[in-house]
Amino acid sequence: MADIFDVIADGTRRDILQLLLARRQGGQNGTSVSQIVSSLGVSQPTVSKHLKVLRDSDLVSVREEGQHRYYSLSPAPLDAVDDWLVPFLIDEGETDAVVASLPDSAVHAADLVGRAAASAKHAVTSVWSKLPGR
Repeated sequence: MADIFDVIADGTRRDILQLLLARRQGGQNGTSVSQIVSSLGVSQPTVSKHLKVLRDSDLVSVREEGQHRYYSLSPAPLDAVDDWLVPFLIDEGETDAVVASLPDSAVHAADLVGRAAASAKHAVTSVWSKLPGR
């Protein structure tokens, strides 16, 4: 399996992941290759090549219905990226003291809130950058 950082280093793969995330948040249960091609304006062979890399890295799952394949985001492998980045973003000594004093359920809740905040920030930034005149 390729290193997760190598996988997400490619802009087209990041665009595919962002599209799948947005469609999942919009209530879509899978996205076809043709929808990805249409949304990103990238050729079908290019999209297929990148989807294979994302599948091999377990970042997407595929559901087959007849001749159609529907892709969905599987973000669990991105935890490795999160684990690598977090130490750069926080003061470890301060955080260790706070975390040690919290019950496990509070630590879990804080993790969920942090992820939700990061997701909301990303969504707002993404929409903001697509506004005309930006």
